[in-house]
Amino acid sequence: MKYLMSSVAALALASLAHAQTPAVPDNLEKLSNFQSTGTTEFTMIEQKGEYADGIKKNLERIELPPGFKIALYAVVPDARHMAVGPQGIVTFVGTRKDKVWAVTDRNKDRVADEVKDFAPSLTFSIPNGPCFSKDGFLYIAEQNRVLLFPAAEFFYESPDVAAFNLIKQGELIPPEHESFNHTARVCKVGPDGKVYISLGQPFNVAPAESLDEFAKWGIGGIIRINTDGTGREVYTRGIRNSVGHDFHPETGELWFTDNQVDGMGDDIPPGEINRQTAAGQNFGHPWYGGGSVRTVEYEGQEVPVEAVMPAAEMDAHAADLGMTFYTGGMFPEKYRNAIFSAQHGSWNRTTPVGARVMVTFVDEEGKTTSEPFAHGWIDENGEYLGRPADVAQLRDGSLLVSDDLAGAIYRIWYEGS
Repeated sequence: MKYLMSSVAALALASLAHAQTPAVPDNLEKLSNFQSTGTTEFTMIEQKGEYADGIKKNLERIELPPGFKIALYAVVPDARHMAVGPQGIVTFVGTRKDKVWAVTDRNKDRVADEVKDFAPSLTFSIPNGPCFSKDGFLYIAEQNRVLLFPAAEFFYESPDVAAFNLIKQGELIPPEHESFNHTARVCKVGPDGKVYISLGQPFNVAPAESLDEFAKWGIGGIIRINTDGTGREVYTRGIRNSVGHDFHPETGELWFTDNQVDGMGDDIPPGEINRQTAAGQNFGHPWYGGGSVRTVEYEGQEVPVEAVMPAAEMDAHAADLGMTFYTGGMFPEKYRNAIFSAQHGSWNRTTPVGARVMVTFVDEEGKTTSEPFAHGWIDENGEYLGRPADVAQLRDGSLLVSDDLAGAIYRIWYEGS
């Protein structure tokens, strides 16, 4: 404990040099100085009752491959992207609102016992993207800020937690480019120890007059920074709105989902899972709306970049979001290093599609084959019973699936003979 506190204190002194205006007056500065804010109450989420029973009833219709099971893990309002703590103590769950939830399975029966808000003395703004470093530092990517929480698995039991600015408010993107559209950031710590953060551009098709400014900031791309917030660079370009990425367990290459352009019809352009093999590669937006389908706005123009085509094309408008490579030992061997990804479901397709978990198998040459893994959240009337948003792996090798429509997290495990 003494070593932990001294290490975090050293980080506090370094971070205070960069600390700026907090979301709640004085609270971020107080937390950076290990001072109490006076906050004493949590918002606790009931885990039993009629609401939970209704979710469990809907799960009876979910189809999985033989030997797999699914059950309600936790009731979590607006559940989006998840970060499982390296010690396996708690899972942090982001939202597109103003809460981050801490989900704890205290008796290790693989069902959460407690769901409460994390760091309630802070006001978050679209804290969609939590991610962990291997040494237990939690990063939360908001709409226009990135916060750092050292030893989050230790401090989360208290309303006051050690918290610092990594990228201060208004410096992730210029404030004039803040939008209500495509603001769900995600982050992952890469094998190089850097933090990778996606920055969706706010338009259906990015306008020509914005391209230079967007390229400068990495809007419509993925940036990476050092874990102290320095060394910012644009790593990925030509993305419309990526809301999920992970690194191949063997090659270390970045793979990511991307959402295609709307308004081009029910069946085009395709959704994407992309593979990046070198820094600075461009994946074609806004000249391509998805796959090799050209956008109307840029049709006929010469594409001024060497565009990388998707590694996997997914159903149009299925809205591919969070993804993770499977590295656990529970599932059959064929799933090792496969991609599990959440399709949120279409919002404007004549016949809804998506609302499922996909699995994409990647061979040694990087070629892919995708198929549904868990599906059934669209009923026979075309009504959504759930909308998966992210997939994460627990230490036992089972998968968690978040659902921001139902306000829930599901657990999928294997019981095959």
